Amino acid sequence: MAFVITSPCKDEKAGECVDVCPVDCIEEGKDMFYIDPAICIDCGACEAVCPVEAIYIEDEVPEQENKYIELNRKFFQE
Repeated sequence: MAFVITSPCKDEKAGECVDVCPVDCIEEGKDMFYIDPAICIDCGACEAVCPVEAIYIEDEVPEQENKYIELNRKFFQE
């Protein structure tokens, strides 16, 4: 299980999450950041610093944001 970045990040891209990630698993996409689930160590550092509260552990993503789980997976499959 990994953390997932959701809609509040879209077009915001504050970037504090990238700065604190100890394993460099966060990559910048066209309009938001994505967390590589194969690299994420579930430390939660990114979640704690996100100024727009866009980051959730996968099991706690709000229902209305569930599409971001799949968007995140697809980003790293391309």
